[in-house]
Amino acid sequence: MEVAAAYPSFSLLHLRSRKSSTHSSLSRLCPYKGLGCSAYNQAVLRNPYSSAQNGFQCITRKRVGFSWPNFDLKLNRRCYDIKLSRNVVVRSQLAGTGTPDAAYPLSELKLGSKVRGICFYAVTAVVAIFLIVLMLVGHPFVLLLDRYRRKFHHFIAKLWATLTVSPFLKLEIEGLENLPSSDTPAVYVSNHQSFLDIYTLLTLGKSFKFISKTGIFLFPVIGWAMSMMGVIPLKRMDSRSQLECLKRCMELIKKGASVCFFPEGTRSKDGKLGAFKKGAFSVAAKTGVPVVPITLMGTGKIMPSGMEDTLGLQS
Repeated sequence: MEVAAAYPSFSLLHLRSRKSSTHSSLSRLCPYKGLGCSAYNQAVLRNPYSSAQNGFQCITRKRVGFSWPNFDLKLNRRCYDIKLSRNVVVRSQLAGTGTPDAAYPLSELKLGSKVRGICFYAVTAVVAIFLIVLMLVGHPFVLLLDRYRRKFHHFIAKLWATLTVSPFLKLEIEGLENLPSSDTPAVYVSNHQSFLDIYTLLTLGKSFKFISKTGIFLFPVIGWAMSMMGVIPLKRMDSRSQLECLKRCMELIKKGASVCFFPEGTRSKDGKLGAFKKGAFSVAAKTGVPVVPITLMGTGKIMPSGMEDTLGLQS
């Protein structure tokens, strides 16, 4: 492995040397001529990234002991001025070790994930622009005929999620027959690992209401669709908003709709299940509806939390 030396390293480094006719620069570097440092050998750290390429860098060295056949010399803590030049290369002592199968081009993997992420959002944007028109046309009829469940809008959302995910990922659903019918109100609870969780849950085709941060409603097209679907807004760290959110959930359940909670409250950073908040279970207990657990697997590895601009390969 070859890296550019941006700082002095504590590992074993092979530094190049060159001839120099400047005795004043060398006198600071090798003040003890008994070490065999001639007036014309100068160690040069070539660094293309340093801002002090034409200046001097002060390196403080710890107490070092040299053992030679004829004498022992102790150097105290000193400050040496080293003339910086260009293009020094440091070769790691681990270069060439390992097996060929264990190597992989990390930069290419990152670039590939970035490209797939861009394509993913391009597809979801194009599909959303076309399908939002259907939502807008059907919205007045939905408000008149199906104000609370809004099955038509959820069908459009399922179509949007399926068309977005299918070109990139393969979904495997187990136990779909165990879910209650769309006409049966329930409290769905799921773990939360990734932004892809929303797409995955929408492909189930169930008319449950999500709970979302109020800031997401400000996004064009997506925010409009969320409003027409009846997604419940929530202001985090606002106790009044949390209370209103729970009241809204209970009202919808009493009207025959279902709601979906991420009881962890946020996405997991490492894929481990976090502590549950009691909101979802309090709503289920007060309304007397069943709690339906859903487990999502693999979404956190494909699009980790904090890396929403990438889309990894499916394992």
